[in-house]
Amino acid sequence: MAKKKKTARGNALVRYYRETVGELRKVTWPTRQEAVNLTIIVLIVTFGMSAFLGVLDYLFTRLFALIF
Repeated sequence: MAKKKKTARGNALVRYYRETVGELRKVTWPTRQEAVNLTIIVLIVTFGMSAFLGVLDYLFTRLFALIF
């Protein structure tokens, strides 16, 4: 029975690998320029949000300092 489990497990791993490769072939990968543009957008949004949240943090810190 141990051989059947190894075979079934081996078949499951092979099937998983083949299905994964098959799905990755269906993916529409972005061009280099699209990837660069999307990376720039992500960086701009990240820096913008961090600046916005930093300003909010500063304002709330000052507000609570005045209250207490």
